Amino acid sequence: MTTIYCTFGRGDLSDATRTRLERAAAQHGATLRFSPHAGWSNLEAGPADPALTTADIVFGQPEPEALLSGRARWVQLSSAGYGRYERDRDAVARAGIRLTTSSSVYADPCAEHLLAMMLSLGRRLHTLREDQTRRAWHAHQRRVESRLLRGQTVLSLGYGAIARRLVTLLRPFEVTVTAIRRQVRGDEPVSIVAADDAAGILDALGRADHVVSTLPAGDGTEGFMSAERFAAMKPSARFYNVGRGSTVDQEALMATLQAGDLDAAYLDVTHPEPLPPEHPLWTAPRCFITPHSAGGRDSERDELVRHFVRNLARFGRDEPLLDRVI
Repeated sequence: MTTIYCTFGRGDLSDATRTRLERAAAQHGATLRFSPHAGWSNLEAGPADPALTTADIVFGQPEPEALLSGRARWVQLSSAGYGRYERDRDAVARAGIRLTTSSSVYADPCAEHLLAMMLSLGRRLHTLREDQTRRAWHAHQRRVESRLLRGQTVLSLGYGAIARRLVTLLRPFEVTVTAIRRQVRGDEPVSIVAADDAAGILDALGRADHVVSTLPAGDGTEGFMSAERFAAMKPSARFYNVGRGSTVDQEALMATLQAGDLDAAYLDVTHPEPLPPEHPLWTAPRCFITPHSAGGRDSERDELVRHFVRNLARFGRDEPLLDRVI
């Protein structure tokens, strides 16, 4: 009999969501096992459990080593990123393990979060909030500081599910969008720069009003936003990161902000996480930080299970899996 192992505990799901998962497993003729440890996270691997190595299907955040020593045929991660598995890509592929992510689940909240921040910075809502706390009325100054998105240029670092959803949300604002992509297909609805085109990337950075990173962690993305690339950006430009903190040279970012060579930076991800209270990023000028919350929503765990159940049905029919990366 097929065994499905979930790396989160039974108590980490609502009764309705747990029931949905149990019914799906039963319809698949599978035994469902939960981790004995509560406190599931979609960002960290759960504690070791020998039962995981006996599972045919794993849902959650398993350690790559546990997968490679087990018998899993398919693993669905409860995150959009898969950096730890990218490093073991060849081994995972040789083991015949299909790896899928939950990037579709996070596309909407992350894209809306990015759009909200772009609009907030453009309309100077952070400054207006500060004015309110001081009961200050700077009408003329705040009006002339405000910007419209219409007519501006957005550069997306990456073109996965989140970036594609953001492109859709930006359409009514009539912006020009360019994206950097590792594998160029040729049918993208926006201009594409290949990830190995160093000169093309610098040129695109220099033209962008907004640079948005959704890059995952990995050998090819470590420190992608370097001092050279920040220097290529316009002083009036803004940088946003909802990918992974390790993709940014944070020292270079802080130096760029200190020099006044970047209008603002918005970071939902940092390196490390949580960001230590004494870290200088907290007080860097015009740097806005949120605690890796961009992908959140009140129904996050429900949607993760729904996504897994959809893929489980596909797996049972031997159909292509959603969000497959390996």
